[in-house]
Amino acid sequence: MTAQSREYIFAVGKDLGIIMDNNFPNMDYDADEVINEFKEKIKWPKNDEVQAIVKPTKLPLRILLALLITVIAGAGIYYMMLPALNIHDSQMYVFVIILVAVFMGAFGILCGANRQIERKEYVKKKSIIPIAIILVIVAVMGVGTLTGITLFRAHSYSQLLEVQESDFSTDFAQISYDKVPRLDASTALTLADQQLGSLSEYKSQYVVSNFSTQINFNNSPYRVAYLEYADFFKWVNNTKNGLPAYMLIDLVSQKVSAVNCVKEFGEGIKYSPTELFNEKLIRHLRFQYPTYLLDTPKFEINEAMYPYWITPVLDKTIGLFGGTDVKGVIITDALNGESNYYTMQEVRTAEELSWIDVVYSEELLIEQYNYYGKLRNGFWNSIIFQNDVNITSNGSGNIAMGDDVWVYTGVTSSKADASNFGFILCNQRTKEARYYPNAGAMEYSAQASAKDAVMNYGYSATFPILLSIDGNPTYFMSLFGDGNTVKGYAFVSLEDKTVVGTGLLDVAKSDARALNDALANYIDALKEKGVVDNDVSNEDFLVDESELAGADGNSNAQTDEKPATQVKSVTGEVSDIKTSVNDGNTVYYLMIDGKYYYIKVTDCMDVLLVKKGDTVTIEADESNDKFIPAKSVTVK
Repeated sequence: MTAQSREYIFAVGKDLGIIMDNNFPNMDYDADEVINEFKEKIKWPKNDEVQAIVKPTKLPLRILLALLITVIAGAGIYYMMLPALNIHDSQMYVFVIILVAVFMGAFGILCGANRQIERKEYVKKKSIIPIAIILVIVAVMGVGTLTGITLFRAHSYSQLLEVQESDFSTDFAQISYDKVPRLDASTALTLADQQLGSLSEYKSQYVVSNFSTQINFNNSPYRVAYLEYADFFKWVNNTKNGLPAYMLIDLVSQKVSAVNCVKEFGEGIKYSPTELFNEKLIRHLRFQYPTYLLDTPKFEINEAMYPYWITPVLDKTIGLFGGTDVKGVIITDALNGESNYYTMQEVRTAEELSWIDVVYSEELLIEQYNYYGKLRNGFWNSIIFQNDVNITSNGSGNIAMGDDVWVYTGVTSSKADASNFGFILCNQRTKEARYYPNAGAMEYSAQASAKDAVMNYGYSATFPILLSIDGNPTYFMSLFGDGNTVKGYAFVSLEDKTVVGTGLLDVAKSDARALNDALANYIDALKEKGVVDNDVSNEDFLVDESELAGADGNSNAQTDEKPATQVKSVTGEVSDIKTSVNDGNTVYYLMIDGKYYYIKVTDCMDVLLVKKGDTVTIEADESNDKFIPAKSVTVK
């Protein structure tokens, strides 16, 4: 293009531009200018622009609107925070501060303080009282906290838990090693997950909660775990009917069952931590008891297997926020949400409440013992001199004694130590605490000894439980593999961790024999160390395997004296199907003509194909029992 052409185009364009300027509005906007104009409209005025303080018109109406906004916002905040209306709840003070801040902000905007400097100065002047309220609240919280710190109240903290020294041989004589839990919380939940996955009616809709409660049920240790919705959409799909079941895990036999609340009690669990809105358990309780300090609810069942939530009601006994203790419990019907409050005196003495097992959490009992162990000789002694200062060791377990569940943990020095001075038992219902001055290996050290004894298998060990074997304090542990299923048992001496006895299911071929093998090997190890006399017979300590088989349902643990029975063939329609997990094996129970025939999946894979209503042929022993072991199952 030549220079002449360019000049011509420029001239034409200029003329066209003039024409456009004369006929069209200016569209040349600067984005920065637009943004700055907007900021000018909403920005708060500067103090140097003030000329006078002007009282807003219709002031009562503005105050009323600010209060209305505060009430609406406060209701939403309360619905989410759920603070107790109690001077001992720090969340209540935070809630009040938030309300004051919301009111100040709403009042300022309604008065136009963000547009006119005169209004801003008026709002600032009237904010003195709300600011003073916030400062007073902060001061009260500060003073309340200071009056409850251990520096000033060491003696009070050391008296939260009353500890009595007790005799190990006497107390532990009533604990039979064939009745102690063989599963800890983790392995129990693994079996519960496996069992839930095998139940088609619950599959994919629910998961087993990570929070379970160890209880005594029918004089045996169990864990109960509630279900949770698998995700939000599963909640939307199922919340109308609630959670249909809960999981019951026998910690001795390792049987797992899903208790169907709809079938047993006519409806599902409507109130639980997994619900949303008003059916969420903690919100439901807060609306019923707005002033109570609530601890974490525990899921339990009574003798009739009816589900309840047990919620400890806390008290702050030192200063405003210190010295946490339990003053009562709220028992909530998990199905219909009805609740009743009982004092701790009633829980400890009322026979109708004896089924309750967990009121004091393990964390609270251990915290209170640590206050006792560290502060009973004063705060400065716990820091500088540390005379007679001790704390609990890492980890804790549970033991069933009588009709209660007790927390067990070792006691060691406040500095790093390789051994325990002794151990304590704390009753989770009554808070009774007993100290046993039996020194020995720490729990993790005993676990390491058990693992070393089966190193070739790569098994791990559960947290140990302390038992008495011929008066000798002994750690008992279950050994488990990668799948968290029990593979054997181990006994380790408290006083000498090199004294170990193990028994494995793969070798013994039954749970009962594996337990007795571990015990026999442990007695032999005690003999070698000279702890017991060589003339002591192992048979004096072993348990009848037929009794153990009856307790745990292990069909492999049959005695030779059992009379032979005639094998018969049964053909019929399957009217009901149930499953359980025994020793890590899934067992199917098929009901035909009012009797259940059971068989392990590993013994008959065809049982996986059976559906309710199918016609099957079962080979089984002749028996009048309601539950009959099957030898084979054939689908017609």
